[in-house]
Amino acid sequence: MSVALTCIALLGLLLFGLGNAVSFTRRSTHTSIGHSADPTDRLHKLVRAHGNTTEYAPLLAVLMLALAQGEPAAWVLWCMGLATASRYLIAIGLIVGPTLAKPQPLRFVGAVGTYVTGLVLSVALLLGS
Repeated sequence: MSVALTCIALLGLLLFGLGNAVSFTRRSTHTSIGHSADPTDRLHKLVRAHGNTTEYAPLLAVLMLALAQGEPAAWVLWCMGLATASRYLIAIGLIVGPTLAKPQPLRFVGAVGTYVTGLVLSVALLLGS
């Protein structure tokens, strides 16, 4: 279960770390609510990274925890690690890219990785793997 718990902890650190980054940026820019619509704005990018993480990390964590209750196969554990890495890649891609208006490779890889691993973990849970 340590792989699952490590991945869940890393997803939690990502989620709460991004939340703190949004809060600190709001404070430093004196923006109490909302953000600029400018896709190059740092606060806009942080809010999207946090929102996107909030959309996927909780269910991935639940899937990982449920699968860890049994004796997951090595490929399931690898899938958990790849799912976690994918979440970090998409967050990094959202933040470091020059603009959200154009494609960014890390975002793409992170999104594809999230969809594929999320589906695989869901099927693995259905099949009792």
